[in-house]
Amino acid sequence: MKRKALLGFLLIFFFVSESFGSDIESKIKNLEEVLKTQQKMIEEQQKVINGLKDELKTLKTQESSKTEKITEKEKPAGVSGLFGGSALTNPNISVVVNTFGYTSNIKGNELETRGMPGYSRLGIEKRKGFNLESAELFAFAPVDPYFNLYVTVPITEEGAELEEAYFVTTSLPHGLQLKGGKFKSGFGRLNAQHPHQWDFADIALPYRAFLGDEGIIEKGVQLTYLPPLPFYTLFGIEALQGDNEVLFGSDAKSGPQAYSAFIKASLDLEDNSTLLFGPSVITGKTKTDSIAENTEFRGDSTLYGFELTYKWKPSKTRGLILQSEYFLRHQKGNLEDTALSTIEPLKRNQDGMYVQGIYQLNRWRLGARYDILDLFKDDYRLNGVSQDFGKKPWRATGSLEFNPTEFSRIRLQYNHDRSRRDGKTNHEWLLQFVLGIGAHAAHPF
Repeated sequence: MKRKALLGFLLIFFFVSESFGSDIESKIKNLEEVLKTQQKMIEEQQKVINGLKDELKTLKTQESSKTEKITEKEKPAGVSGLFGGSALTNPNISVVVNTFGYTSNIKGNELETRGMPGYSRLGIEKRKGFNLESAELFAFAPVDPYFNLYVTVPITEEGAELEEAYFVTTSLPHGLQLKGGKFKSGFGRLNAQHPHQWDFADIALPYRAFLGDEGIIEKGVQLTYLPPLPFYTLFGIEALQGDNEVLFGSDAKSGPQAYSAFIKASLDLEDNSTLLFGPSVITGKTKTDSIAENTEFRGDSTLYGFELTYKWKPSKTRGLILQSEYFLRHQKGNLEDTALSTIEPLKRNQDGMYVQGIYQLNRWRLGARYDILDLFKDDYRLNGVSQDFGKKPWRATGSLEFNPTEFSRIRLQYNHDRSRRDGKTNHEWLLQFVLGIGAHAAHPF
């Protein structure tokens, strides 16, 4: 019985083993077939990918060949360089015409010599009747990915003058930007603006006294730095030739002879209001005949400034701008009387400021301005003796303007001018028209 039982067990084990082994072999064969099928699919897909790569390479080669085959006749006239025929090579050009009518109770020949004693002998260049300030031609465009180029050429009845021609870098790292050529200095606020940007037909009295009617437009370089601060803050330094006839004089010293530094900051007080402020300083050698008739001053000059502007703009048709600048000038040197051939030491510590406001309602703007010199400082010492030139120079201005569009402006302005110090008031009336055409670069905020 034991032998029969053992024999039966062996038969059963053999039968199960054979059956189980046969099933595993079948599964292995099936898996091998699946793998072979997948391998064929992968090889087919790889062939498709390689074909697409070859096709793309051929297309690139053909495109490159077409580019190289462009002849000089096919290129736009005058176009060369990185951008080729790109629209970026076409500069944006605009023309702004500034013309006005002028009248005064002062005779014409007296206006030409109506300076500010103790400050400047330069008179008023406006003539009674019709005046053309200029037709200002302005062009700007990118040069390449690294530079922008700007050119301003005011055209007057006397001819054309190159006012500004400068480049600005566009890709320096760490918030740095370099400007070079001939440009309006970053000193102060009004100085960087062109006459058609002013809120009044003429520049503020302290500018006339310390910088002349044109301000500081110099050949040189400017470096600015915009750090990553919570609010806008721009630091700037300049090295300038020093040609300004009132503050420096082109013959004072071989240039560069003037240096400036400034900070411009901006704070958003609310959603609709902004405060702009910052100090400025400019210093250099001076040689000028602008102080008085038959004189020439040689020495050192330093001008300090501080600007403050508040802007409120709740809508496109309503707004208020309050603006002020304060200047303090230190000057020390020798004043030569060319008629008497005498030289005496001169020291001037003088200041001045203006405050102005512009209220906008729809297309109308109403403005008021007050200018004054000798506000806190009135120290003019010739050979150690303080000089008295009379009353403090001041002026009050009112204006009413209408802006049909953003391209045109009509302004009526009245000046109550007591800058002569002699107590005689110059009642000035101006009717100004400013009209612009073409693409003009955006003005600084």
